[in-house]
Order: sequence, then C-alpha cells, then structure tokens
Amino acid sequence: MRRRRGSDLIMRSLLLAIIVSGTVVPACLADTHYLGVDDINALPSAPADVRYAYGTDPVQFGDLRLPKSAGLQPIAVVIHGGCWIERYADLQNTAALADALRREGIATWNIEYRRNDQAGGGWPGTFLDVAHAVDALRDLAKRYPLDLNRVIVIGHSAGGQLALWAAARHRLPKSSPLFLPNPLPIKGVVALGTPGDLARFRLKEREVCGEAVVTDLLGGSPQQVPERYAQASPVEMLPLGVPQIFVTAVADFVETPREGAAYVAAARKAGDQAEQKVVPDAGHFEYLAPGSIAWPAVRAAARALAPPRP
Repeated sequence: MRRRRGSDLIMRSLLLAIIVSGTVVPACLADTHYLGVDDINALPSAPADVRYAYGTDPVQFGDLRLPKSAGLQPIAVVIHGGCWIERYADLQNTAALADALRREGIATWNIEYRRNDQAGGGWPGTFLDVAHAVDALRDLAKRYPLDLNRVIVIGHSAGGQLALWAAARHRLPKSSPLFLPNPLPIKGVVALGTPGDLARFRLKEREVCGEAVVTDLLGGSPQQVPERYAQASPVEMLPLGVPQIFVTAVADFVETPREGAAYVAAARKAGDQAEQKVVPDAGHFEYLAPGSIAWPAVRAAARALAPPRP
C-alpha cells in the first residue's frame, strides 16, 4: 500500500508477516528484493483505448482497454490500492495488470476514485465513486463490445476491499448512504493482497499505512460507527453471493496468508464459493507485475471467473 522500496520494504514485510500474523517466513527470503510501488508504476503498458469520465470530479474517470478479438468481451473492473490515500497510488499502479489482462482476451476498466485525502473522498464518496464507476459500464457497453453478463472486479490491497464491496453492495439497505438502485451484477472477485476485514486491519493501519486510514475512511472506530463497518467491511457483508479468489503472498505485510485464510473461511461458512491462492517468495506488489512469480495465480484467477472468448 505505502510507497516503500528496497530493504525497508523487505524488512517491514517480513517483520509484520511474522509479528502481526504469526506466519513463519523462511529466513532465505530476507535476501529477496521484492517489488515496490515505484517499480510497478514504471512497468510498460499500452495506452488505453478510451479514457471515460463517469462523473464530474477530475478523478472520476477510468481507462478502458479492449481485446483485439471479435464479439462481446468479458470485462474486469480493475481497482488500484494505496491505503485509500491519493499520495500513495493511482491507476498507473494497475495499468500494466490491466494491459496484460487485455492481451489475455479480457477487457479492462481501470478506474480512478476519490480517496481520504481528496475533497469528497472517504465516507461515503469513495464508495459511491466505485459504485458509479462500475455502473458506468452500462453506458460504455452501448458504444463498445462489452459483455455485461461477464463482469468481474479485480482489486489490489485497499482496492481489493473496494472490489469485494462492489460485489456486495446489492446487499445494502435502502437507508444506507452507499445505496444506489439497480447495481450492475458482478460475477466474481479477484482480491490481491486485500484486507477483507476492516476492523481487523484497523489494528495495524498505522504500521502499514503510516496513519489511521480505515478510521478516516469510515469516520471512526467500530464502536463509534458500527453501522458503517457493517456496510463497508466485506467480511461483515457476507455472503457476497459471487465466487471470490483471494491471492496472498508469503511475505505480504498487508494481508498475510493467515489473514486471507481467515476471510476465506468466513466466506465459505456464510455459503460463498471462496478460495485462496498463496504465492511463495513474493511481497505486496508482485501481484501487479506480469511475468512475476505471482502472475500465473492472478492470470488463472481472472480467466477462471471471466473466461475469454475462444
């Protein structure tokens, strides 16, 4: 989530993975140089076919990439992370992933949205931006060959929490400030290094992000605003009613394999189809790098939930 590179990222990843979750990380990983946010931002990607504004704010837009194959295309809504903070990441962080999925035959809608440190971000603006961006696919499908019956959401880190929420928002009560009528149905979610339990992640929010990001996002603690956690934290919105694939990594300090397993177990107990893929010898950003050790798991998950046209 945060902008960390080199040995600082490595040691923080390992320390938090061991201390916070109890996960045992092999000592040999201490010599591994994991990717950081700047490494991912520097990856090459082809320009988007279309940049489309789903709202009037300067950050309410997305990049649409279309496969070369004919016919209606499955589509993945791609949501970047960054601790729900603008200065940590933007949609450039998921551009290479979105472009790689396009080459796999899956159209991608890589979205931007307002965050905690931007006017209108936080509660409820961040969530409403994601909801409006997803629903904007109805307008895009009038102009481009998108199959609205095969829409999935892929999110990294904080963006994964928003991806799970996007799939769950059909469960919101009409009284919720996050409620929008007739949400576009989601067929599945790929969550990459994702905190699926906001109350639990809040316990380490300052360690991971440097500030009280979940508290700021929702405007208080679970004791102060329990209804907001119930309407925003994926684990509290279960069952989502769609397949969910959690991809975690052994040295990921944001969502450890142990924490990912806890979410998957809760999803299954609630009746959802959920599974976890654990990537060895990877940190928090390898998910976003085509060709990395984590990429086969990401690619397989996306293709399983949104099979490209033959």
